[in-house]
Amino acid sequence: MLLCFELSMPNNNSWNGKWSGEGNLYARVKNVRSEKVAKKLLAAESWYYNFGDGWSANVSVKETDATAARKIRKQSKGFCGYDWMIDSIFTYDEIRSTTK
Repeated sequence: MLLCFELSMPNNNSWNGKWSGEGNLYARVKNVRSEKVAKKLLAAESWYYNFGDGWSANVSVKETDATAARKIRKQSKGFCGYDWMIDSIFTYDEIRSTTK
């Protein structure tokens, strides 16, 4: 099953109150072979992470098909170095800092 993980920064501590990446698509498409794992992720829908400095991230997930996945991969600007969040979701069912 193809799942699309999308990154957003709902809260930020920038000088103008905006994230410089706002308006861009930051997404990763993953092929999840286990239907049980995929259904568990889809049931959660999203995960929130507070950086503790006024910034926070949200990672949402949705099912996609191969045609939409190609379009997402083409339009995505990557995942801003936060791929570790997806790994954490798969490992811990939540976003955990690697320094905790």
